[in-house]
Order: sequence, then structure tokens, then C-alpha cells
Amino acid sequence: MKGHDVELDWGGLWDVVVVGGGTAGIVGARTAAGLGARVLLVERDRTGGDCLYTGCVPSKAVLAAAGAAAAARNAARLGIDVAEVGVDFTRVMAHVRAAIAALAPADSPEALESTGVPVVLGHAVIGADGTVAVNGRRIAARQVLLAMGAAPAVPVIDGIRVVPVLTSETIWGLEELPERLAVIGGGPVGCELGQAFARLGSTVTIIGSGPRLLPREDPDASELLRLSLVADGVRVLTGTRAASVTPGTGGGTVVTHDGQRVGFTHLLAATGRAPRTAGLGLAAAGIDLDERGRVVTDRHLRTSKPGFWAAGDVTAHPQYTHTAGVHAGIAAANAVLGPWRTISPVTPPRVTFTDPEIAAVGEPTGPGTEQHRQSTIWHTHLDRAVTQAQTAGFTRLAVGRRGRLTGGTVVGPRAGETIGELSLAVHLRLRTSNLARATHPYPTHNDALWNAAILEVLRRLHAPVPAALTRLVAAARRRRPARG
Repeated sequence: MKGHDVELDWGGLWDVVVVGGGTAGIVGARTAAGLGARVLLVERDRTGGDCLYTGCVPSKAVLAAAGAAAAARNAARLGIDVAEVGVDFTRVMAHVRAAIAALAPADSPEALESTGVPVVLGHAVIGADGTVAVNGRRIAARQVLLAMGAAPAVPVIDGIRVVPVLTSETIWGLEELPERLAVIGGGPVGCELGQAFARLGSTVTIIGSGPRLLPREDPDASELLRLSLVADGVRVLTGTRAASVTPGTGGGTVVTHDGQRVGFTHLLAATGRAPRTAGLGLAAAGIDLDERGRVVTDRHLRTSKPGFWAAGDVTAHPQYTHTAGVHAGIAAANAVLGPWRTISPVTPPRVTFTDPEIAAVGEPTGPGTEQHRQSTIWHTHLDRAVTQAQTAGFTRLAVGRRGRLTGGTVVGPRAGETIGELSLAVHLRLRTSNLARATHPYPTHNDALWNAAILEVLRRLHAPVPAALTRLVAAARRRRPARG
């Protein structure tokens, strides 16, 4: 069998076999090969993974188009009148496909093979003896990195299998703009795609079972997003779940558990993802899975079976492309050199690419998180936000003992870019005083971090002096006589 014109030595011994050609698999394979290991990557479909073909890239491309339409409609606030905004959905989707095509070569089998990583296409099964079988052919490996990723999960709802259901994987096959789009799920995927299609012209309803949108995020961030979605014409239902789906002419109806009815021409399920662990023989091979079918790992990313490692969405760690890449690099290095690297205990940064963008890292912020101090700058007082007439946002720092930065939330334009500096500060355990001493360019959205840090430093400086410290200073004065 050949892997893209590369003859494979089926009888040889590979240092590392990587199962899965998404972000985690590609980064892990390249890392191991860069350390001098003999590496083989096995992929069942196409290298590049969900991020390239059905996740990060297409969603951000369609959000860019939707954002342009919204900016034109809202330009009057800046004194610019746009008579009419026309959306050509065919061209929008062409833009999405062009973005994918432009980025695909970097993750192609040819690109991997140029770095010394041959690729074989096929279905992998793990044997009890630690070998990997691909399409029935056995491959011997010293170490195996599991990086199969995850797939969108369709919720169990009465009648949902009777109607066509879109997911974040299949929605990119649409050729016409949905007239009425019902979105089940109020998390990042549901909010991003719901807002995008509303701005492109669909009538959108988001149904979230949580008490608010983005229940993991700062409550103030969730509320600002809700207001923005409503302004875009989205009907937002929270605190309710879809109880049943009934088909109808040209679509169907979702009935919620409290009796609300949502008609649709298209139905999108955005309620989470399931690991791609079925049919690989993992449990029989002695690799522990959790109750959701995810591979269990330790802080070195070792599985319960010696010689087997796992990284990315197939594990229980946060399902972000950047987390998958970082963890895969750690797992691959540990597989080749020994288990000396560990994953960071800090909650990794995350971004919801709605308008406004919502970015967070580390410890949570907002009401109900009084375990640490918080410092907030509302963007009504941020000069760059005022000049752009985009003041619906805030920057909030979570601050621990001695002013140490433990996390934060940024809401507003390009929040995903701003969170990078805060991620570094939290990772390095810097203090607000470190951030306050660094010169920040003005006027920028990033300037809010600096202002929030200064605000927290000033609060500590003006805080009452502890009685014990006052007594200590008085005692020192008595011990030191005046000079002169």
C-alpha cells in the first residue's frame, strides 16, 4: 500500500505512529519528526481536520462576510449612508471555499511528506499487542499518539431524525441562504453561526437550554452578546430546551419544553461534540475512556496503556485548535524523549468570534466569582471604542494575591487579539504592576488592559494600611534615632 506515492515499509518499526491528521495529529507528527523520530501519520479521510474544512476557517470566513454586511447597514452611525445592502450567498460561500483552498496546502499530505512524515489513508484499529492495523495491514510502533478529534453531536430529541439536521460539519454544503434557521444550542458555535446567518439575511432563532447564552463566560459578556443578537434580529430563547421536532412543508417546527414553537426551513444542531473513539478497539487494548468516550490522560498526556499518548479533541481537555496544537507538541516530545513536559494548569484562552467578540483566559470573571479581586474598564471610557462608536464592551481582570494576574475577560472588537497579552501575563504569573509599567500604544483596544491594571494598582496603593504593618513601622522608628 502507498501513502501518496511514498512506499511504506510495512514490516519495519516506526518510532511514532500518529492516528489522526487534524491539528493535533499534524503538530504531533511534525514535532516528533523534528526531534529525529521515524514517524507515520494515519488519516481516515483528509489531512487538515475539522478546523480547516468545517470549523475555524469556514466559520471565520462567513463571519467576515456577515460582518461586512452589518457594517454597511450600521454605517449611518458614522455619517455614512448606504442605500441598500445586497447579499449574494453564492459568492459568500465561494469566499468560504477560497479561504479553505488557500490554507489547505500547508496541511496537505505532500507538505507533511516534505518534512519527513509519510501519510497513509485508511481506518486504524489498535490491537491488544500495541500494534496499529490500517485497512487490515499491521504496523509496529514504539509509541502511538491518538489524535482522532471529535465530531458534531446531534442531540437526542423526539422527532429530530425525521427532518434534515445541519451541523457545523454539514452547513458548508448549503447552496442557498436559509429562509428561517432554528439553532439548537446557545454556545459559541450556535451564537457565531446564528449571528452570521442573521446578518446575511436569514430569520434566526437560537434555543439555549442554559440560563443565558455562553454559560461558561462572564454574565456581563453574555448579556452584551444577547443584546447584539437581538439588534441583528435574532430571536433568543434561553432557559428552555427543545422537546420535540415535527416535520412540515418546507421544513418543520421545534417545540420547546415550555411550549414555545419555532418554525424553520433549516435546523442546525450546535450542542457539542463527541470524540471519534468508536470502532478503534481502544477499550479492548486497555486504553481507558471516560463516561463520554474520551481518552483519559495524565498531565503528561499519557494514556492508561504504556506507549500510548493522546492529544486534542479526543481527550477531555478544552476543545480548541490552539490547545490541540500545544498539547500535541507536548505529547509528541514526551513520546520521543520521555515524559518530562506537562500541560499548563491555566485554563487556556478562548474566543467566541461574535460581534462583540468575547475572549477569556484563566480564572473566571463577573458576578459570583468573588474568590479574587476584579478590575473593570467599561469601553464607554475607552477612547478607541468611542472613536469607532463601538462601546458595547469591557475589559475585566481577575487579580489574586499581591496583584498577581489570574485571568480575565475582554469583550469588544478584536478581543481575540487583545487576550494574547493577558494570556502571556497569566502564564508567566505577572502582576498588575508589571502590566501597568509596560507602555501600551494609544489609542487602541489593547489600551483597556493597561487602564484596568493601573486601576487595580491604585486601589491597592490607596487601601488602608494593615494595623500590623503600622505597628512594625512605629517600632522601626523607635529603634532608629534621628540624625543631624
